[in-house]
Amino acid sequence: MAKNTPVAVKNKRRIAIGFMILAVLMILLAFRVAWLQVVQADELTDKAISQQTQDIPIDAKRGEIYDRNGKELATSLTCYSLWVRPAELAEDLEDAEIEQLAQQLAEITGAEAAEIKKDLTREQAIVRVSKGLEKEQADQIRALEIDALSLSEESKRYYPSGNFASQLLGSVNDDGAGRTGIELEYDQYLSGVAGRWVKNTDVAGNQLVDGSEEYHEAQNGLNVVLTIDEAIQYYVEKAIEEGMEETKAERIMCLVMDPETGEILASAVTPGYDPNNATEPDDKEQREEFAGLSAEEQTDYLFQMWRNPIVSDTYEPGSTFKLITASSALDEGAITLNDTFSCNTKINVAGVTLHCWSNRNHGTQNVKQAIGNSCNPALAQIVARLGREDFYKYLELYGLGQVTGVDYPGETGSIMYALEDVGPVELATMGYGQSISITPIQLLTAVCSIGNDGVLLEPRYVKALTDENGKVVKEYEKKEVRRVISEDTAAEMCEIMEYVVSEGGAGGAKVTGYRVGGKTGTANKVEDGKYGDNYYSSFIGMAPMDDPQVAILVVVDSPKGAFYGSTVACPIAKSILTDVLRYMNIEPQYTDEEKAVLESNYTTVPNIIGQEYSEAVGIIAGKDLNCASEDETGENYIVAAQYPAAGTKVKVGSDVYAYSQ
Repeated sequence: MAKNTPVAVKNKRRIAIGFMILAVLMILLAFRVAWLQVVQADELTDKAISQQTQDIPIDAKRGEIYDRNGKELATSLTCYSLWVRPAELAEDLEDAEIEQLAQQLAEITGAEAAEIKKDLTREQAIVRVSKGLEKEQADQIRALEIDALSLSEESKRYYPSGNFASQLLGSVNDDGAGRTGIELEYDQYLSGVAGRWVKNTDVAGNQLVDGSEEYHEAQNGLNVVLTIDEAIQYYVEKAIEEGMEETKAERIMCLVMDPETGEILASAVTPGYDPNNATEPDDKEQREEFAGLSAEEQTDYLFQMWRNPIVSDTYEPGSTFKLITASSALDEGAITLNDTFSCNTKINVAGVTLHCWSNRNHGTQNVKQAIGNSCNPALAQIVARLGREDFYKYLELYGLGQVTGVDYPGETGSIMYALEDVGPVELATMGYGQSISITPIQLLTAVCSIGNDGVLLEPRYVKALTDENGKVVKEYEKKEVRRVISEDTAAEMCEIMEYVVSEGGAGGAKVTGYRVGGKTGTANKVEDGKYGDNYYSSFIGMAPMDDPQVAILVVVDSPKGAFYGSTVACPIAKSILTDVLRYMNIEPQYTDEEKAVLESNYTTVPNIIGQEYSEAVGIIAGKDLNCASEDETGENYIVAAQYPAAGTKVKVGSDVYAYSQ
């Protein structure tokens, strides 16, 4: 029997130690395998799937926006997104070549080279490097002939008319979702449902032979058909742009509606912006100013630029509101057309002296004359007879106590006293359009009920939704809210409105051959909580008054120089109504006097002595003449003399000079 030699013992010891080491390693390996296959199994499985799966989004085509006649106002154009498979790119190119590629792509796409390089080297199966590329850019990328780069087709929002109805249409954000305006309000219909293409790939992005594949087709968005008429919108925007040049105002707002349906035919604010590039002003000088603002100031600037004040801003309507007060009192029976009211330029209410806008003593006048004279003391007496409870009842009936419900985001409600806080003075001032703030759309919607036989309608911007084949999916019908005043009261108010244009100070809105009715307004603008030196100058009206088919509100914000509604807003309204009435194929009906003027090209100078200059301007304009003043400051005065004298036959378009002494 062999003895254990020192060498044998040493070998046995080595074998034992080796075995123990292997055993320990096997145990550790077993634990590691168990850890990976049991504890981290779900995590690793998800990671493997993500590395082997390409999930490519397929954008749905955003629906179009059309005017009521099918004219395209917003559409979606084909664009491209650039994708990269970083692992495949790393196999094909060296680091220096990737650096060079990033620079080339930066020049093509306009992005930063450093940001592109980050995308090219990310540890992901596929990365989107850029989006919204034009066809020319896509062609340049294809010309690089790099297999790891690929392009996918997408859509990009485009507004073919640029700065046209911009606040109305709104815009979309970088992801193609509605940001403001109609784009936001109807985003759920316009956006559609995105699709997906999911497939199994290897590390280079090649599809696996035995891999799975799922393709979910995108559902395109619905089209929105507006109630807006592109031609009427054009007439409005042209007129208010010209008005901006003439008045040097901060902005001008105009809303045109069909009083019989509640459909909004035009909605414009100036200045506007280009929704194709909605994140900076359209004007070059304003862009330079914008660039110098802080990030917070730029955000505030953009929100103000995008805002639609017709729906979202309140203002004191001034004398245009007298139509609401008078119609309420007539309908309630608090007054009749034959009742008279006195004015000696002021009235004492509960110990407070309230002044008329005019320095002229209006004397004794009936309701029609009081509205024609826009007499504050007369309206204070009328609303006092009506009483605060009944006055507030009619404000609610007219919809002035709540939002109109128009299909547009960000609608603001009115600002007015709580009923219990209304005393005699507050009631009087509200009666003639002060101490109450409403939105332009609230006012025009309310006045439209007068032209709709006393029935209030809900205003609408959208007429229908259609699919990509043009089939109507949903149609929005006329919605009656409630009866506000009787048909008889509505007819009486139409007569009063026509009188204000044909005989009163709103003659500047008169259109030959058409029965136009309306009311002017001039209200101090509240700034920093108190009345300032700026004004809202406005005109609200309808035509033709025997069957109103179009209603209009023009609000000029802070005009420079002349600031009365008769001198500032009426000419803008006349320009719009002249074009719109002809466009709508409403046949003119000329009076004998109008026929004589058209045939001879001569008209008769009216008597303006004793009138306020601001009223004289309207009276003269109603005879197709121009009123010239010796005073260029814009201040108002009582006309003491005129040339030519009243009754003189002069050519249409001639100047009539008004003198203060």
